[in-house]
Amino acid sequence: MERWAGRVAVVTGASAGIGAGIAKALVLNGMKVVGMARRADKVEDLVKELLAANAPGELHAVRVDLSNHEELQAAVQWTKEKLGGIDVLVNNAAVLHSTSLAGEGQEDPWPKWRAMADLNLIALQVLTKEAVKDMRSRGVDDGHIVHIGSIVGTRIVDMPGGYAFAGIKHAIGVMTEGLRRELRDLGTKIRVTNISPGFVKTDWWMANGLSEIEKEKMYSENPSLEVEDIANAVIYALACPPHVQIHQLTIQPVGEFF
Repeated sequence: MERWAGRVAVVTGASAGIGAGIAKALVLNGMKVVGMARRADKVEDLVKELLAANAPGELHAVRVDLSNHEELQAAVQWTKEKLGGIDVLVNNAAVLHSTSLAGEGQEDPWPKWRAMADLNLIALQVLTKEAVKDMRSRGVDDGHIVHIGSIVGTRIVDMPGGYAFAGIKHAIGVMTEGLRRELRDLGTKIRVTNISPGFVKTDWWMANGLSEIEKEKMYSENPSLEVEDIANAVIYALACPPHVQIHQLTIQPVGEFF
């Protein structure tokens, strides 16, 4: 990771869970990290924690609703003006709404489908485009794009209420491969990695509607990964030699039922 020291990474959904874990790991490895999130105050708490620990890198909190195109563009512009540009992008932010594709037993699912598509898919692609454009304009030929996907985007799993979410995660896998081919054809050595975790112990579930009781029941009944496991996977992909691309990395806890 030495070659990444002092360089700039953007991490979305950095206020908690996997995003916060990745942001912390990158700062501890000497990177300048922009933590984008709607709850910027939570990112600020992590800023204070890392300052107190004398971390070698630095973390900057940027409040942004990634589903709002103007706010997203403003956050990218802030990164360029304040830190010089994006060398690493970690697309982590995501939301899960339980819906029925058949429309059974629920209100109109359109708002939930749109919210998931806007954040999980469209914002990811817009940020990716902006990051690649910025890298190429500055002659950065070793940048890295990381998508945090999901195990449900690598196979068809029994997931009542979650098939729309799973479909979006499958789409991210397709776009990862499409981006790899486009970068190849452009002759650039910018790398792209899709990391697909299984069940991770994180408060992301509560942010997506689960109660504390439901969350604890899930943890007690299912093998789970820790946030640090996913952060370590990002570090692994970044730390590989520039000629090595970890294209798809699937991580599951031992004994997971998927």
